Amino acid sequence: MADPRETMIEKGENIVEGTTNTATKSKDFAWEDSDVIMSSDSEGGDIDSEGSDFDFEDFDSGEEDLFFEGLDPRIDREEYVEDEEDLEDDVWETPLPSKRSCPPFSVISSGGVGTGKSKSLHKSGTGSGTRPTENRWHTILEEDDGEPQPLRFRPKRPNGPQLVNDATYSPLQLFQLFFTTPMLGTLVANTNKYGDQRQQEGRKMHWKHVTMGEMLIYVSLVIYMGLVKVSRQVDYWSKSPLFSFEFPVSVMTENRFLAINRTLHMSDPQLDRENDQKKGTPGYDCLARIKPMYLDIVEACKMYFQPAQNISIDERMVASKARIGIKQCMKNKPTKWGYKLFVLADSATAYTWNFFVYEGKAITPSGKGLSYDSVMQLMDFKLLGTGYKLFVDNSYTSPMLFVDLLKEKIGACGTIRSNAIGFPKTKVNDMPKTAKRGTLRWIRDDKLLFVKWKDTREITMLTTLHKAFNNDCASKRVKHATGAVICKDVPIPVCVKDYNANMGGVDISDALIGYYQVLHKCMRWYNTFFYHFLDIAIVNSFILHKEMAKLKGQTPLSQLDFRKKLVLEIAELGAHMNGTTISKPPPRGKRHYPVHLPKDKRMNCKYCTTVRQKPKIKCRMFCPKCKFAFCFLGERECFKEYHDMHNLWGE
Repeated sequence: MADPRETMIEKGENIVEGTTNTATKSKDFAWEDSDVIMSSDSEGGDIDSEGSDFDFEDFDSGEEDLFFEGLDPRIDREEYVEDEEDLEDDVWETPLPSKRSCPPFSVISSGGVGTGKSKSLHKSGTGSGTRPTENRWHTILEEDDGEPQPLRFRPKRPNGPQLVNDATYSPLQLFQLFFTTPMLGTLVANTNKYGDQRQQEGRKMHWKHVTMGEMLIYVSLVIYMGLVKVSRQVDYWSKSPLFSFEFPVSVMTENRFLAINRTLHMSDPQLDRENDQKKGTPGYDCLARIKPMYLDIVEACKMYFQPAQNISIDERMVASKARIGIKQCMKNKPTKWGYKLFVLADSATAYTWNFFVYEGKAITPSGKGLSYDSVMQLMDFKLLGTGYKLFVDNSYTSPMLFVDLLKEKIGACGTIRSNAIGFPKTKVNDMPKTAKRGTLRWIRDDKLLFVKWKDTREITMLTTLHKAFNNDCASKRVKHATGAVICKDVPIPVCVKDYNANMGGVDISDALIGYYQVLHKCMRWYNTFFYHFLDIAIVNSFILHKEMAKLKGQTPLSQLDFRKKLVLEIAELGAHMNGTTISKPPPRGKRHYPVHLPKDKRMNCKYCTTVRQKPKIKCRMFCPKCKFAFCFLGERECFKEYHDMHNLWGE
């Protein structure tokens, strides 16, 4: 009876010779417990009978080390090429593993491609039928032949502000694009209804109907409070020398501001009562109290701007600790408690183009998950157009989403979790744990490209826009063998480079809002949204101002100067609608100051007449604010004594 080991070796040699019949029969071969190592020598040379485990990561990491050093693996690594005759071969055959637990495989000869998990590697990157199959991770040295075609960018409207290019817009006019007159009228009407309702309920409050002019002045004060921060709202009207703010006192009284603040309401109180009766039923709308202004702001954001090709989607947290079900906790965000908004922003300008408020756990319309439905809801395909490049983080990225976006002619790129559904699970030629910085692995599945890249940690990406590697490098700080930290250029995938450049649209928008945000503590949860809607309107108006200035070659205002000008314009418009004017007090530090009277004019000293009881003392120093004359001599400091006595320095 023939030795099983000899039979196995003979069959292995036939497979290597490339005969189709024997290769087919070898699939039915049952492996024995003994170790078998098949020779890759097609001429039937000596067979190595010593069993050894072969690590495919050793080959890949070795080639990459030579690549990073600027060497050629085919020329500078002797163990790959033993003599010049081997250079004529098109395929370098790797030794086969000897473990019984290895998955079935077929040996690939130069004449065709076998089935199963192939361990053959390219030597020259060319050659018919020698490209590795997609069930293994590829290295930086292997060419990505499946680079997607560039998307043709066809927006529905010209990208940028949807305004008259040669027109000049003031900050107030840009703000009124979002905070419209109908919106203001609705806010005034619902506030008056809510104030009347509170009076009917027996609340102890003095209330009279607010006018549109007063509401504009109230809005200007809210924006002003984002520029000048104090601990309490009543301090803006304080007469203490530590505060003494001029603008709030000149436009509205403290009691009137607080009365409007307590009764501010965006929705109809009657509809609110009807909606409250539906609690616990599918017909209940938890956002009913903000819907009128919420929907108008979203519509205005999309109407007056068309994003450029690169856009991004991310979450935004609006700080709040109200006791309401839609409040969320996100521990990885700077603002951990508050309301969560899903936002689509332009990557170049940080313009908030679309957003919606997360209402809590619910059955998603498509059944494909919250992340999938959030992206599809924000992507208004009919208004956007085609050819856009969307960047998202690993909360949204999934192969299913990217494939469906590609059907709408929208490319996508984002980080992905390694345990996500659809992520390759193969460990063949996977990135070793001890890989150097800049090590790359990739797998292409039709139009989906999965990438692993080693930075300070392993980064996983999914994209439908890029090829695996485009010879790009990034300067990174690495530790030298001597212990010194040096800058070194390491390879970086183009998808990581584009992601870093375009993913921050929502974060930049959050930063612009955070510099001078009008949000402050309030008693009612829906007022928090009112303040945030104001912030969105102001920042989007500022971005429109910058883009219009660039089109005209002008220098735009800073956001601080833009907000200052906006506050004054809104207050002046409100005063004009009320039939009043805003009095402009003299500059700080010059409200009470002495001036000389003309040489031929002298007046009685006010302090000497009223306090010293010396009515006939004449002097030539005059206070324009008090309209009185005072002695201003070394022995008689009447100017200082009078102002100290009446505490007039802080006015």
